[in-house]
Amino acid sequence: MRILPLLCAFLLLMLQGAAGLSLARGLPQDCERRGGFCSHGSCPPGIGRVGICSEQVFCCRRRWYP
Repeated sequence: MRILPLLCAFLLLMLQGAAGLSLARGLPQDCERRGGFCSHGSCPPGIGRVGICSEQVFCCRRRWYP
């Protein structure tokens, strides 16, 4: 039973590291191929960041489709 807390801590660290890799860096063409658009500064309300087009320019796309 002593290994259970270690296992939980290890899984937490693995999930936390994977969350940081969710924004894919790429070109504006890559963003458009994924169904998104490039936005300077931040994405409009109701639209989520799905990548990075370049420095301070984010790839935005609706996350939930009806």
